[in-house]
Amino acid sequence: MIVFPAIDLKGGQVVRLAEGDMDRATVYGDNPAAQAALFAEAGAQYLHVVDLDGSFAGSAQNREAVESIVEAFPGHVQLGGGIRKREDVEGWFGAGVSRIVMGSAALKDPEFVKDMAREFEGGIVVAVDAKDGMVATEGWAEVSDVPVVDLARRFEDAGVAALLFTDIGRDGLLKGVNIDATVELARQVDIPVIASGGVKGLDDIHVLSLYAKEGIEGVITGRALYDGRLDLAAALAMAGRA
Repeated sequence: MIVFPAIDLKGGQVVRLAEGDMDRATVYGDNPAAQAALFAEAGAQYLHVVDLDGSFAGSAQNREAVESIVEAFPGHVQLGGGIRKREDVEGWFGAGVSRIVMGSAALKDPEFVKDMAREFEGGIVVAVDAKDGMVATEGWAEVSDVPVVDLARRFEDAGVAALLFTDIGRDGLLKGVNIDATVELARQVDIPVIASGGVKGLDDIHVLSLYAKEGIEGVITGRALYDGRLDLAAALAMAGRA
């Protein structure tokens, strides 16, 4: 199972939000590239990066920071946040990003996302962000009337690399991953699922790793790492046994 340390960007700084609220941001540093290098030194081969400003603006707002991360991190960078046009997708792949995460576009323009998934095989991840079981979009500012499973199933035959499932109600709060909902989604679709939201410690990594064979590809963790509640090297070692 893959552990993705997270770097969320707001105004060029490394931050973590509580429940996706831009007004509840904790700043953890002003050098994203240095943070990426630290994660690499701890053994991470995959990194999850989000342009938070881009999520709300609908276009890249932290391009310089992202490019510095890609340059500093020798592994695979997975990027999300406001990527909704073909030129954005092509541009980021050209800049060295390994995977692109698409959320709002998956709900509002699914055919475009499917086209990108077919064209860039293994390169597109669909973000399925949930609030009370329903899909949330626009940087989680809007909640739709589409059930999470229904959205996920729309992409089963499109060549999507993975589904990134986040329980907004737990994100950034250290409440623990919503294991039940994450595993249930993995069981109902044929696409690998990445868990996100609420990781509080090594126990979450352990429990998720038990379900790796049921379709849990990986887990994203941010605040627990920055607050020192989770040791990245220990998390990577545990996940590596799955």
